Amino acid sequence: MTAPTISREQAIQNARAALDRARARRDADRAAGRLAPEVELILRRLERRQRERQLATPHAA
Repeated sequence: MTAPTISREQAIQNARAALDRARARRDADRAAGRLAPEVELILRRLERRQRERQLATPHAA
């Protein structure tokens, strides 16, 4: 017997949906102040690095 398979596109769509749900939970916990201080610090560092990369990368017009 073979198990049913899903297409690559469906797998990517499922993964993105799961990631979106996880981000929404994280954002809700962050807004409610439920994240540990260490996690909040990590998120702030990641956000700062992302902003720095965006500023350093020229955007095409």
